[in-house]
Amino acid sequence: MESTQVIKQRFGIIGNDPKLNRAIEKAIQVAPTDISVLVTGESGVGKESVPKIIHQLSHRKHAKYIAVNCGAIPEGTIDSELFGHEKGAFTGATQTRNGYFEVADGGTIFLDEVGELPLTTQVRLLRVLENGEFLKVGSSQVQKTDVRIVAATNLNMFEAIKKEKFREDLYYRLSTVEISLPPLRDRKEDIHLLFRKFASDFASKYKMPPIKLSDDAVLLLQKYRWNGNIRQLRNVAEQLSVLEHERNISATSLRGYLPQSDSYLPAVVGKTKTESDFSNEREILYKVLFDMKSDLNDLKKLTMELMKSGNANDVQKNNESLIQKIYGEEDDIDFETPDEDMDVLSIPERTEIIEKDTNTASDKYDFAEEIEEEETLSLHDKELELIKKSLERHSGKRKLAAAELGISERTLYRKIKQYDL
Repeated sequence: MESTQVIKQRFGIIGNDPKLNRAIEKAIQVAPTDISVLVTGESGVGKESVPKIIHQLSHRKHAKYIAVNCGAIPEGTIDSELFGHEKGAFTGATQTRNGYFEVADGGTIFLDEVGELPLTTQVRLLRVLENGEFLKVGSSQVQKTDVRIVAATNLNMFEAIKKEKFREDLYYRLSTVEISLPPLRDRKEDIHLLFRKFASDFASKYKMPPIKLSDDAVLLLQKYRWNGNIRQLRNVAEQLSVLEHERNISATSLRGYLPQSDSYLPAVVGKTKTESDFSNEREILYKVLFDMKSDLNDLKKLTMELMKSGNANDVQKNNESLIQKIYGEEDDIDFETPDEDMDVLSIPERTEIIEKDTNTASDKYDFAEEIEEEETLSLHDKELELIKKSLERHSGKRKLAAAELGISERTLYRKIKQYDL
């Protein structure tokens, strides 16, 4: 068995990070077997190197090695690409075509971005993993293949499973052995080594002296987050090699080639959202308005009962829970007893109220009635109008309408059902 250092030299892998070395060791150990392997890691960390190592160190090294980017193949044709099709299976199928699983029989298939596979294709792939059988598109004849599958993804597979975008049984078949590659920001000691390698390569390619970094530029390089990982570092090295006339690069010059993010300060963010989780200002405003509407209706109910009964103590006793809800922990809630000569059993008509003096108790109740009509219509109609206009602008597409309104798609769906749209 070849050593880790020999393998790194053979496949051009730069770095001495312990996590990287452990990933290569696992690839070397699993290579002689036919176990399915899942390579995980962020985009740009070099996941494509692991399946090459596994194939070259296996007994299949003299057979075909095919790399398939699952995310780049349209959903309608991916089954045909992987499993082949019969002549006349669909429009444009003018001849029989062999798929990758048939062509790579006896070899290795690398499924890059396997998390992007449609669910129907995942079912077909599961059958290949279980017993090596597959059907061409448009055929009823079962065919056998002997391929080793190495898959890779930059997705969080457990999140994808939870959202029902990836089959759980397929995940466990693919990840018999899981090899995880660390992001570049966790390999700080390797960043300068990689940069020097890229600078040397580009100097040779473009026939120019290699660029060198000053000490402060090296520190800046190591502190940067590198969201694009090794691919981004390579691009920065190439830009500096081509565009900079000065071969000694300072931190000031380097900073101009590094995109600046707003902030990398840590923040506590909930991973899951519930229906009661108001994650933006508009939903919070809706919640406040609806609570105010509820409190106002409760107050009007109390007012009406007080008008009808004329006994504040009875009203307070019969509506203790309602009063507690409105006023909270206030213990001494004193209702003013209405005058004896006030006719509390009869509610005057609106035309009579308008003619009365504005200082009377009845006029106060009329003011409450006017607020009820105006507030109810305003809140209900405004919200209904906003939702209708947004749905019309986006041709009924709820996702776009929800984004415009600043609410979740689930909340918009509840509103549509509530207003019977």
